[in-house]
Amino acid sequence: MSTKDWLEKDYYKVLGVSKDASADDIKKAFRKIARENHPDQNPDNAAAEKRFKEASEANSVLSDPKKRKEYDDQRRYFGNGGGGFRFPGAGGAGRGAEDLFRNAQGADFGDLFGGLFNRGGRTQAPGRGPRRGSDVEGEVTIDFVDSVEGKTVPIQMVSTEACTTCHGTGAKAGTMPNVCSTCQGSGMTTSASGGVFAVSEPCRDCRGRGLVVEDPCPVCNGSGRAKSTRTMQVRIPAGVTDGQRIRIKGRGGAGENGGAAGDLYVIVHVRPHAVFGRTGDNLTITAPITYAEAALGAEIEVPTLTGSKVRLKIPAGTPNGRTFRARGKGFSRSDGTHADLLVTVEVVVPSQLSDDARSALQAYAQTAGEPDPRARLGV
Repeated sequence: MSTKDWLEKDYYKVLGVSKDASADDIKKAFRKIARENHPDQNPDNAAAEKRFKEASEANSVLSDPKKRKEYDDQRRYFGNGGGGFRFPGAGGAGRGAEDLFRNAQGADFGDLFGGLFNRGGRTQAPGRGPRRGSDVEGEVTIDFVDSVEGKTVPIQMVSTEACTTCHGTGAKAGTMPNVCSTCQGSGMTTSASGGVFAVSEPCRDCRGRGLVVEDPCPVCNGSGRAKSTRTMQVRIPAGVTDGQRIRIKGRGGAGENGGAAGDLYVIVHVRPHAVFGRTGDNLTITAPITYAEAALGAEIEVPTLTGSKVRLKIPAGTPNGRTFRARGKGFSRSDGTHADLLVTVEVVVPSQLSDDARSALQAYAQTAGEPDPRARLGV
């Protein structure tokens, strides 16, 4: 962590504890913030992610006694409200500058603070750097077979890109934007409030763009950005599940000032199949069997997703709902192996019986001498 960060950031405030808080109080405060703002509990929540990172940074310093002492000393000696530098006297308690900056290894004092010091009211901040493009999210619905085998599908996306009318300048055709006189085109201004420490912030006159548009483009209203609709061919990988979110790097909104493009996130919806289902990597199917087949045993055929058939041996006395595994009869995985086909048998009870069938079944009930299956219920 740099000295600049320690001077600019109030870690006690970030965690919501006092400066004399105990180690236990700091630990409890951090755990509460982490639990409420963890990225796994708040997907796609930029504010929660930022809060979590700030708390983690504060905890890494304040939970370490050595780091906490250095942090407190530096803020006490150099962050004293603009009254200039204040070091303890030779005969007083505390540490000298050579102790506070012993990790600087002889670096120049101005370099150590990253250009924080200035003697004027406003100074020019570093030039504007590249800005990453925005992430774009889309949805697609595919058939069950396509989710198993993979498929390339067209997706229509709406994103914000450089305005095609003004080519991203934000100015009306025939005109050009002017360099902001306040920030000199940097997009940032730095001010010092009565002390030696400067605070940088986006320029209020150009809103961080570094340019001022006198005659704005009528299409984008001077922003230089406009909505764009385009169709992209996206490969949906084999084995995707319903509701899965796929990230395609660099296929989102275009960046600014040479910045990288954002990412495309595709939410996949899978239409259910009339016969097959899925659990994990395995296919599932329910196969009806008769009471006679369940009681006496049988060999049955069930279909596979490819259209071929597989034979299964049903042992005598098979109960309703038993699942059999046909190894390697599922779909192909990305590593070349094959998943299994899970066959669950369902005993079908006839809704109507012929007279002969009824007589035979009654004779069976009388001769089988089966125990009462409900005896354990106590009725």
